[in-house]
Amino acid sequence: MIRDREETDEQQGAQPPEEARAPEVLPGPGEPEASGEYECEGGEVHIDKVSGDEPLLPARVHRPADLVRLFLGIVGIALVLALAAFAHATTTGLEQDITESTGKAPQLLASFAGLAANVAIFIVPVAFAIERLIKRDGLRIADGVLAAVLAHGVSLATDLWVAEAAPASIRDALTQTSPTGGVTDPVHGYLAPVIAYMTAVGMSRRPRWRVAMWVVLLLDAFAVLVNGYTTPFSIATTVLIGWTVAYGTLYAVGSPNVRPTGQHLLAGLRRVGFKPVTALRAEDTETVPSLPHDRGRRYIVTLEEGAPLDVTVVDREHQAQGFFYRVWQRLALRGITQRRSLQSLRQALEQEALLAYAAIAAGANAPRLIATSELGPDAVMLVYEHVGGRTLDATPTREITDELMAGAWRQVKALQSRRIAHRRLDGDALLVDRSGNVVLTDLRGGEIAAGDLVLRMDIAQLMVTLGLRVGAERAVAAAVAVLGPDAVADSLPLLQPLALSRISRATLRQLARERSQRERERVLEAARQAKEDRSDEVSRKALKAERQAEKKALGEAMEEAREEDLLAQIRRQVLLIRPQAPIEPVRLERIKPRTLISFVAGAFAAYFLLSQLTHIRFGDLIDQANWAWVAVAVAFQALTYVAAALSLLGFVPEKVGFARTVLAQVAGSFVKLVAPAAVGGVALNTRFLQRAGIRPGLAVASVGASQLFGLACHIMLLLSFGYVTGTERSSSLGPSRTVIGGLLTAAVLVLVVAAIPVLRKFVSTRLRSLFAGVVPRLLDVLQRPQKLLAGIGGMLMLTAANVMCLDAAIRAFGGELSYASIAVVFLTANALGSAAPTPGGVGAVEFALTGALTFAGLPAEQAAPAVLLFRLMTLWLPVLPGWASFTHLTRKGAI
Repeated sequence: MIRDREETDEQQGAQPPEEARAPEVLPGPGEPEASGEYECEGGEVHIDKVSGDEPLLPARVHRPADLVRLFLGIVGIALVLALAAFAHATTTGLEQDITESTGKAPQLLASFAGLAANVAIFIVPVAFAIERLIKRDGLRIADGVLAAVLAHGVSLATDLWVAEAAPASIRDALTQTSPTGGVTDPVHGYLAPVIAYMTAVGMSRRPRWRVAMWVVLLLDAFAVLVNGYTTPFSIATTVLIGWTVAYGTLYAVGSPNVRPTGQHLLAGLRRVGFKPVTALRAEDTETVPSLPHDRGRRYIVTLEEGAPLDVTVVDREHQAQGFFYRVWQRLALRGITQRRSLQSLRQALEQEALLAYAAIAAGANAPRLIATSELGPDAVMLVYEHVGGRTLDATPTREITDELMAGAWRQVKALQSRRIAHRRLDGDALLVDRSGNVVLTDLRGGEIAAGDLVLRMDIAQLMVTLGLRVGAERAVAAAVAVLGPDAVADSLPLLQPLALSRISRATLRQLARERSQRERERVLEAARQAKEDRSDEVSRKALKAERQAEKKALGEAMEEAREEDLLAQIRRQVLLIRPQAPIEPVRLERIKPRTLISFVAGAFAAYFLLSQLTHIRFGDLIDQANWAWVAVAVAFQALTYVAAALSLLGFVPEKVGFARTVLAQVAGSFVKLVAPAAVGGVALNTRFLQRAGIRPGLAVASVGASQLFGLACHIMLLLSFGYVTGTERSSSLGPSRTVIGGLLTAAVLVLVVAAIPVLRKFVSTRLRSLFAGVVPRLLDVLQRPQKLLAGIGGMLMLTAANVMCLDAAIRAFGGELSYASIAVVFLTANALGSAAPTPGGVGAVEFALTGALTFAGLPAEQAAPAVLLFRLMTLWLPVLPGWASFTHLTRKGAI
């Protein structure tokens, strides 16, 4: 009898082909094997078996492509609304042109189009639903109905927003007077759900239904436009809402999983002429490489006759793995050809097949591709000759000989002789067969006719891969022996983390963490040993000398404990062979993540500032400003640099020049424009102290101690002034509700961190690493009370000077607030500015200051110019003297 597993479309998402209906999967070890019998035309019976360890496929999957389309839909809606809001004249002219063009259509044609559209808009979706139900694909229909309901809700919400709260320009672009005398709907309440339904059920993936869908949509759009029941922007918004809601629904609930199983694979192999008997997932055995999930599922298939086969199945789910990373790489890297972020399955199949044939033609050892085929609309398979062995990652280090490494380099040399780049020379892409020969696998990410930059990246990548296993010296020696010293030396500029694979970068980061831990342990051990060696009874003068000697010993121990990372070791080995080799890294980044965040935040800040400044008449503003208070604001701003110098020197026991420290703080005003506020100042002060003769570790500890005390002082002042602000207008001495709410929120956050092990470990590790260097420095400072008082006094003076500067800016335009309220406003805005990734906290500080001053009771027409003057004093005017100070200190070697 034939035992067939009944798989409904509710489980697989689509009905598999007749010949692919799978027999029972083999049970686990110790249980009898199940099989499926297939009777061929000649009466021969085939028994197919699939490993019972094959993992069950999830019923639904969340596709990254749906998320991308959701994002694109949101961006499209935002662009349409922005065009309607800011280009009113353009939108009006466009609507008039379209209305005039459609108005020339014959009335009979318009009436017929309206009637046909009203009928078809309901018939086509219902017909498709009936067809899907007949084919037992009810889950798709359920997804479509859910998307339609959500689209209808979004349409109603949009209609309400346009009618009640939208700007007049958007309302004019989305609505007009209808022929019946009323106002048209901004979003079509019936068209958006229909579009969402059609998109969610997948009509666009079936050619005939796709044509019917577009005909219906175009006919309906033409009918409502000609008859005056909508506007062009309303049509565009309706289509985008339906499309966006559909893909949002699909990503949220997941799409039906149509990935082929092992039984589908066996059926596909029979279609291309093979006679398979069993299929075993490669991950189930130790004799073959275990590939990452984004490189397809791999099977070892035994045949009735002949050697087994290696079959790789690639479906849309595997293909989408790493999509967002590839998009970012494509945007961020320059000079490197990246494969398309989202290829079709056909393109992926053709690329891997081309590279497999090209690698063999170049003389490299690579699995021979003998067949390819599609497995339905959502998967493809590639059939290779079976190559037994294990990956380099699975090979013990003692078995990685010089000859084996030379074999790997010979394969790369063969590829590069034909301008072929592999692009993934990790340990799992190098297969060592039973004869000890190296075979290159995983060619699907490679390139044909690759440029010099990409070819040199392959050399750098393989040196790192081998160096992680056998060390830099042997890895470089093997490369030089095969490629020659010149080719290896030319790859040094590409020996940087950005040019390496994600696996190699993760391994290097892990090694760096381990190396840092070892260095820290050695330094702490040296400190402990120094304390034990010090005599218990010594004079005060001798104690001071001993302490200085201990600091010197700790510095020397830190220098000795430092270890070179692998990349530095490889560079050193190559430079021993070619001292004149170029070592300056090639700039690969087109844009950094921080730059992108700064750009977005800057655009938001510019929009916010422009929206505020459009209501300000600068001529009247200058005439009304009280210049005496402006001068006071300038004086208090100048005082902040003296206070900042005191707050830094108070945590530096060593002698450092006060005048130069003040100049360094002025130079920080220039640095803030090219780095976030909290990062630029720390880096500049650390560099300044190092150039002043303080060891790097102690300089970092001093700046860290200053920052730690500054944070504590900031929190205490904020709570104190918040308490005073809450009691200013109340006879009660109890704290304000805001302070109570802030304290309760902080307590809840502390409890959450303490209750979650991952967060608790993360915070404790960071705090331990912070106090490991800062606390010893604080102990040194505590032995000099005058230094500590200077540091704390400088912090208080810094806050007071900034508060008085803001108060003077407010008074310059006739405003007045209590000092406690101004202090709370400044401290809050300063905290947001320090956390903002934008240079100088641009955007975040302006937004926080204006909003907080308005909330505190200052009129908006006074708050906006006061903030503008304050930021002019603290951010923009100091740029020129900051640049001069920075140049002067650089010339003198002080930074």
